[in-house]
Amino acid sequence: MPKLRIGALPDDKPVKVTTELPAAVHRDLVAYAEALARESGQRIDPAKLIPPMLARFMATDRGFAKARRTGHSPTDGGEG
Repeated sequence: MPKLRIGALPDDKPVKVTTELPAAVHRDLVAYAEALARESGQRIDPAKLIPPMLARFMATDRGFAKARRTGHSPTDGGEG
């Protein structure tokens, strides 16, 4: 099995956010948690995967990184 991108989850003070996921995304999230459990031997609540997945997505989004460096929002067309 290939190495998964999400590793150990850090213990950090959370901010509560409530959202709805499409059923297909939820199924994939559950499958990912199951794969991670097989790899690490640690059972993980699928919802706990959402923060590190979002963080990784934002950390690897070049457009977002460039916007942060320049102080502009990616959607404001450079005004700001």
